[in-house]
This record gives sequence, C-alpha cells and structure tokens, in this order.
Amino acid sequence: MTLRLGLAGTGRIGTSHAETLKTLPRVGGVVVADADTERARATATKLGVDFAPDIETLLGSGISGLVIATATDSHPELIARAVDRGIPVFCEKPVAADIAGTLAVIDHVESSSVPVQIGFQRRFDAGYTAARAAVASGELGWLHTLRATTLDPTPPPAEYIPRSGGLFRDCGVHDFDIIRWVTGREVTEVFVQGANRGERFFADADDVDTAAVLMRLDDGALATVSLGRYNGAGYDVRLEALGSKGNAIVGLDDRVPLRSVEPDYPASPYPAYPGFMDRFRRAYTEELSAFTKVVAGEAQNPCGPREALEAFYIAEACELSRRQHRPVALTEVRR
Repeated sequence: MTLRLGLAGTGRIGTSHAETLKTLPRVGGVVVADADTERARATATKLGVDFAPDIETLLGSGISGLVIATATDSHPELIARAVDRGIPVFCEKPVAADIAGTLAVIDHVESSSVPVQIGFQRRFDAGYTAARAAVASGELGWLHTLRATTLDPTPPPAEYIPRSGGLFRDCGVHDFDIIRWVTGREVTEVFVQGANRGERFFADADDVDTAAVLMRLDDGALATVSLGRYNGAGYDVRLEALGSKGNAIVGLDDRVPLRSVEPDYPASPYPAYPGFMDRFRRAYTEELSAFTKVVAGEAQNPCGPREALEAFYIAEACELSRRQHRPVALTEVRR
C-alpha cells in the first residue's frame, strides 16, 4: 500500500519529519502546509515534495494520513479536522495546552475509529526499548530506583518560553512518559524543587530553568528526574533502572556529555550530542515508520492520546508541587 501523507508545520521538527517521510518505503508522496505559506513553499521546493497553500487544501488533497508539527495551541483543531475527515493523525506532543483541552480532544477522538498517535519518540529508541524488555523479563529483579535525566546544552529562545507550558510540560513530560512505559507502573506522588540561575526570561514567565523531581511509583519504587536548560557539556538524556538483581542504563554511549576526572580514565574522542534531533534521529524515523503501519491498518496505535494524558497529569502535579512547595498526589490533578 502506497501512502500519500500530509504534514502541517514546516519549522525545525516539521521539516525534519518531511525529510524522513519521503524516505520511508511505504510513502509515495508528501505534501506540506504551514501558517507561514512562504516557508511551506520554500520547504517543499527544497525537499522536492508537494505544497498546499493552507490546511484546508492539505486536508482535501487526497492524503492517507496527517503529521502535525505545528504550535501546541493549534493541535486540538487540527486533530479534530483530520479525524472528522477520517484521516489518521500523528501529532507531536502535547495533545493540547492543558488538561481540559486534552480531555476534549480525547472525547472527540474516541467518538470515532480514526487512530491518533502522539509523538513520544523515546518509546522507539533502541536503548529505552531494551530497558523495557529487561524490566519485563524480570532479569533486573524488582526495581527500587530509577534516575532519569534531560539536560539541554542551551536554553530555547526567550520568546518560546512563555508559550512552552513550562519545564515540566515541555521537557520533563518525555521523562514522565518513558518512566511509565519502561516500568509499566504509574506515578502516585511527586515532590519538586525548581531553581532559576540563568536568564531572567524564565522567571519572568513564571518558569524555572532547573528542576529536581522525586516520584513514588505505585509499587513503591522511587524515581528521580533531573531537568535543566544550561548543561554546557552537551545534550544529556539518560535513564538508569536499578533493580535487586541488576540494572539497565540508557544513553551511556560514546557521545554522552560526561567527563570523568579519575586519573588515567580516557576521554571519549566523539563529540557530545548537540541536541534532541541528533540524539533521537533513529527513534524519530522508527516512530514515523510505525505511523505508516497504523495508517495502512497493519498495526495498532502505539501511543494514543490517553497515554499523553497520563504524562501530562504528572507534569501538572510537578508544577503544583513546585508552586506550593509540597508533595502532590496524582489524585489531586486527575479529572
């Protein structure tokens, strides 16, 4: 089955997705659109794909599926418009800007049979997949501790922060999702501390540039998540799953930005990852390849909107904990 896929949003990640889509064996054509019409036209010309002047034209161009890589506030409308036309959707996280919006999208989607896959690319990374298999097999024994890390080398642009949703919804949500996915457990309680030692625009947006999260899972295991925007050594994303019989560590490769100061310990000759696009390039390809199988009716949806909602609940609890300086149970934010 040959697919013609649409892509809404030709910013950095949207353009990268378009480049990936045109290389996938099942994809026979790609058509792109953007609120910035000239940017979409230029992207289409550069990549040798088709161009649509607006979203309505894109949706009516005979596409088999739609990839959404636009600003968060446009996600609910675009998902609904595609679903109403019977077009399967892949949407970058989050589903919506808040829980109420996410629940509204879920209600709309679940009233149809059209699949909507949400983009949590770490689920398609080989390391996280191996860690999940190790936990499920029992080879690690029972887990007592998980340590997750997402540290950006430099902060996003100042104008991005006020509409990002904050450090937990924008960045930490990936760690929250992957901890659930790797362990198969749910988070029951969080306690958070945040700090601002960098640019003033984080505090001006009532956000933080650094955070430490302590979580309790429903089986009693503890998890910590370290988040930051100023890791000058490079992009650092890891997960440690520590059990009674062994451990599994994700992200500990030759490009991890860690420097040992032990005598005679050789430094890696490879450069650190500069950002998430390089670190997860293969995972993004696997994720979009999985979407083509969903569109073709050959696979079940690997990550629906309810999965994204669960990670969003954790992010909401973290934000409440940060603001009120107290532990927060997930039951306080669930609806």
